[in-house]
Amino acid sequence: MTKSSQTMPVFDSLDTLARLVTGRRGLYVRWSRGPEQDLRDVSSTDDLTGVPLPGLSASPLDMEEWWGERPPHVWVARRLHDYCHLPRVKGSGTRPWVLHGTEAARGPDNEPLVKDVEPLGWIASHVIAEATEVVTSQSGDWGPMDRDGAA
Repeated sequence: MTKSSQTMPVFDSLDTLARLVTGRRGLYVRWSRGPEQDLRDVSSTDDLTGVPLPGLSASPLDMEEWWGERPPHVWVARRLHDYCHLPRVKGSGTRPWVLHGTEAARGPDNEPLVKDVEPLGWIASHVIAEATEVVTSQSGDWGPMDRDGAA
């Protein structure tokens, strides 16, 4: 199923995403220009070598069992915060969206490569800001997985 980027719903709170994640497995967040472009080929490219990959590079949102009874919104916040630097690195128009899919393989950074993609919705920019606030309010020292500098 392909949804137009213009008609996809928008997730407008961290709590809404947390409820989605606790109720459904096989969810991922992808930072890109959107499903219209991504679903033409359903393939990412390794930035280092240019090798085409057998699926879309995405970050898993499914909570692991070891997370236990900890707050789901903290789990989701951390998953969103990990790659919040990508709009700066990948350029204008790069934004996060949630998808349901099946892991086809692992990429060179051990990231899931997803196929059978069902776009579910964009993530509003203020939700990323909310995620950053949740992460920075935790007692540990943590930041985004940015190889090129501060977010």
